[in-house]
Amino acid sequence: MKKKVLLLEDDKVYAQVLARTLISKGFEVQAYMQIEGFLELAEQFRPDLLIFDLFVEGETSLELIPKTKSLLPQARLLILTGYASIATTVEAIKLGADDYIPKPASSEQILNALRGVKSADSPPEPISVERLEWEHIQRVLQQQAGNISATARILGMHRRTLQRKLAKKPNLK
Repeated sequence: MKKKVLLLEDDKVYAQVLARTLISKGFEVQAYMQIEGFLELAEQFRPDLLIFDLFVEGETSLELIPKTKSLLPQARLLILTGYASIATTVEAIKLGADDYIPKPASSEQILNALRGVKSADSPPEPISVERLEWEHIQRVLQQQAGNISATARILGMHRRTLQRKLAKKPNLK
């Protein structure tokens, strides 16, 4: 019997490509593009695996994690995002996500995460100063519930400087 995958992704093209890839690997896939109504669909479809984009239509999907896990406790839940940070990774895992993968991710990485297989990656490279700064800003921004002015005050920088730094996402290697 095919495993069912429910994909929450607001980028239509990305959702189609990922769905086709998963279908070619033997999964039954249904894609959904908004947070509203997602839980009802999940209850009807009863997926074995879930893939959430971190941000859907400008809203975070983190709040859906505990609700989805209580509805489907055996389902494996993967967060896939283009806005990865340590703060959101920790938050997602605390809320019940089984894995967290930054985009762009290879189909092999996604399939391994869905299967619960940890890939034998090479040892991590030292984190760059830009990455450390980005992570710190993201952590403080999350603590301030996304309030740019409050975050800038805490970090001791001008609000516009903070906005420029947030707009210039560094290479997060």
